[in-house]
Amino acid sequence: MSQQELLSKVIETLDQSGIDHMITGSVASSLQGEPRSTHDVDVVIAIQEADIEHLMRVFLPPRYYLDAEAIREAISHRSMFNLIDVVEGDKVDFWLLTNQPFDQSRFARKYVEEVMGMRLKVSSPEDTILAKLLWAVKSGGSEKQFTDALRVFEVQHDTLDLNYLNEWAVALAVEEIWNRLQDEAEIV
Repeated sequence: MSQQELLSKVIETLDQSGIDHMITGSVASSLQGEPRSTHDVDVVIAIQEADIEHLMRVFLPPRYYLDAEAIREAISHRSMFNLIDVVEGDKVDFWLLTNQPFDQSRFARKYVEEVMGMRLKVSSPEDTILAKLLWAVKSGGSEKQFTDALRVFEVQHDTLDLNYLNEWAVALAVEEIWNRLQDEAEIV
């Protein structure tokens, strides 16, 4: 099963279960900026304990690794859990929607994009940029995260809400790297 097929199965399962979700991370930045390969898919989800059983019935071993207790713990701590396609090695990181203002804002601003026959709920370009800058700072200066954000900024520049970006850059304490991104951007 390819990463695309795994993503399709995940989206279909989330939709069938009524679990609201949003694609983020490198898949979002590849759609909005410069495509690059990745072995994991990041999905923000609003899941309840009652939803666990359905996920466990769909993603069965030995093909998949999915731990019900890890899901319960993630729900309890508003953290994350993984789904792994053991055969292909692809991974889905499920990030629990938190009550943090940025998390709530970006989840509310997601949009639907048709990609490879799938209807994906995707993080807005502004929120993809901000999340990538936040990860770059948290990881000690990851150039990969910064470059992802830069490419989304360059490709989407004409349609971006710069006021939103400026306000959240200050609120998230990523203003310095946000200014660097704007200085380095090559806008045609």
